[in-house]
Amino acid sequence: MKTQSVFTTGQAAKICKVSQQTIIRCFDNGQLKGFRVPGSKFRRILRADLYAFMRDNGIPTDSFEPNPTDPPEPVVPVNPTGKLKVLVVDDDPELVELIVSVLQEDGRFETRVATNGFEAGMMVKEYRPNIIVLDVMLPDINGKEVCVRVRSDETLENVKIICISGMVERNKIKELKAAGADKFLQKPFDTDTLIGEMCQLLEIEESIAA
Repeated sequence: MKTQSVFTTGQAAKICKVSQQTIIRCFDNGQLKGFRVPGSKFRRILRADLYAFMRDNGIPTDSFEPNPTDPPEPVVPVNPTGKLKVLVVDDDPELVELIVSVLQEDGRFETRVATNGFEAGMMVKEYRPNIIVLDVMLPDINGKEVCVRVRSDETLENVKIICISGMVERNKIKELKAAGADKFLQKPFDTDTLIGEMCQLLEIEESIAA
């Protein structure tokens, strides 16, 4: 009988004895290596990658041994907190405090803060966030330039970007999206709306059980 070499997230969840949403989250934040089917959003996981994920996270592999012909895979860095990483880039201390507080209260997110574009650029490469909440009007370079710099780095292609600003010019919003922003929110905004947009981009549930 031929050994199965590629798995769906549902199949991987059954093998690991976890929820499919957990597998999806680990796939999207880089803990579980895999690929998307060209032309779709379907995720697929190679046998060797699933085995490495199980081994590195202490999931019993007794019933799921790798193929002897599978090449050894490098260990995938795991976020020690198990949470999705958010980089908040804004020079408004009150707004930053509010966003960070709400995300920490949610429980699914880990946050770091940058107050200007230069600091954000350095931190993105070191922190490797899942998503950036980016103020467009920064004291040094604007948010559009930050988007361009992030998108110019192929290793950051999966980082989601939500731009925030009080501006409303339609053409400016189009320019931001053309530069790489995934979403735009006009200030002031409700924090529930922000979390909803973040969850949509990260493909996780908008709310968690109490």
